[in-house]
Amino acid sequence: MKAKQKSAKSAATKKRYEGFTAEEKAAMQDRVQEMKVEGRRGSRADKADGESEVLAKIAGLPATDRAMAKRLHAVIQASAPALAPKLWYGMPAYAKDGKNVCFFQSAQKFKTRYATLGFNDAARLDEGNMWPTAYALMKLTPADEARIGALVKKAAS
Repeated sequence: MKAKQKSAKSAATKKRYEGFTAEEKAAMQDRVQEMKVEGRRGSRADKADGESEVLAKIAGLPATDRAMAKRLHAVIQASAPALAPKLWYGMPAYAKDGKNVCFFQSAQKFKTRYATLGFNDAARLDEGNMWPTAYALMKLTPADEARIGALVKKAAS
């Protein structure tokens, strides 16, 4: 009986958990690299460093996501210039006082049908007991850009 239990136990420990997708693993690896870079920079990090990294990441996106990310970057910078661009899990993000307020996730990042503009808990978007923290983006119209500008301004306040 003990021999049976041992063989079943050793077979179970050899089984590998495959719960994360390749895209999720890549995002986690991106975050580790970002943290190493942030640690090396220390207090001499400035907004220009983060912006150049974000713009480089945007430049590497597929055409549809790239166009949307460029427009979002411009809208966010115009609406809340105090937010500092940075990378977060390999995505363009914008932080205030070191805390991420919002981020852009391209559709290709996790192979979804739409890009996402997300807001973290540092965003001041509270409306009663429930409010949206992420928005699906298929394309950006001038009305969408105005709405995003207002959301970002409120989130950064």
